[in-house]
Amino acid sequence: MADSAVQNREVEYTVDGTTMVGRLALPAGDEPRPAVLIAHDGGGLDEYQKARAERFAELGYVGFAMDYYGHGHSVTDEEAAARCLALWSEPERIRESATTALDLLRTHPRVDTRRIGAVGYCFGGAVVLELARAGADVKAVVGFHPRLATRRPADAANVRGTVLVCVGADDPLISVEERTAFEQQMRAGGADWQLHLYGGVKHSFTRPGVERARGPDNQYNERADRQSWRAMQELFEVAFA
Repeated sequence: MADSAVQNREVEYTVDGTTMVGRLALPAGDEPRPAVLIAHDGGGLDEYQKARAERFAELGYVGFAMDYYGHGHSVTDEEAAARCLALWSEPERIRESATTALDLLRTHPRVDTRRIGAVGYCFGGAVVLELARAGADVKAVVGFHPRLATRRPADAANVRGTVLVCVGADDPLISVEERTAFEQQMRAGGADWQLHLYGGVKHSFTRPGVERARGPDNQYNERADRQSWRAMQELFEVAFA
């Protein structure tokens, strides 16, 4: 249950002429706090994804669930597939969207601008990884079951913070070849990176009930969900120290 002291509100902003609607969540108190930018999964910014901002606020972070589709709502599976493919084909669009949201978050008076991280789920993981490849000033970037492929592999050299990706070993949407290419890119770029691989785990393992909504390629896994969340918290404790 959310802490009653947490405050949250919708925030409108514009990216390339499109109105985005994100969810900002503030922890109790009035002092500057570390902040986390959150990129939703391919299904759009639904209430479940918005609630992640509150979850971070409960931990004492300023949470901002960005919108990279527009108008702050969910989409059908077919529309999600088309939108993700179009965005992946134009990494500069992804980077502009994420950078605009990050800059907006950075201006909030409750944000300690020296301590900002970014977290993404599924295609949102690809979004925050592109943000890192663009050289954004973030201390840590975490992708939960993210797409790892990129059109700009050499840009791993621009990564400034620590990268953590958490992937299911049996995820049919993230191939072994994609994982291997990601590792090679991170090494070649000299990035500080980690890849946590969970045996027997499929795609979207952090979302309860996902297999009923999105089919057999997706499956919630309580163990991997809990372990990956703990790994993220441990990374933030070090990165924000």
